[in-house]
Amino acid sequence: MSLDHKYDDRAVIGFLEWVHCKAKNGKDIVVKARIDSGATKSSIDQELVKTLGWGPVLGEKRIRNAHGFSTRHIVDGHIMLSGKDILEHFTIADRAHMRFPILIGRNVLRRGFLIDPNKKLPREEE
Repeated sequence: MSLDHKYDDRAVIGFLEWVHCKAKNGKDIVVKARIDSGATKSSIDQELVKTLGWGPVLGEKRIRNAHGFSTRHIVDGHIMLSGKDILEHFTIADRAHMRFPILIGRNVLRRGFLIDPNKKLPREEE
């Protein structure tokens, strides 16, 4: 059995990362994001979506979370994570009570990322 894997084109990220969110006006907003390989879809705070001008709403997705099930709207979002430029679906949630306005799930992680639990977030975005 061969265990040949090609990792040289994948970015190594930690559980917390700086994410550049591309606003409709062309400016970047840089925020800390939580990396969650257990989440199927990435999620973004509803107020950040408004600030970025992302939209229109593309549809809805039923989400299972710690509180049961809920239905969330979906938008396309343009981000840069660890040097990779990504256009992907994000579910919109009220994340105001959470520490991180963005949660990066498997739909983004499949774009070429490996998670190193020992990797620390730099104090300021590089």
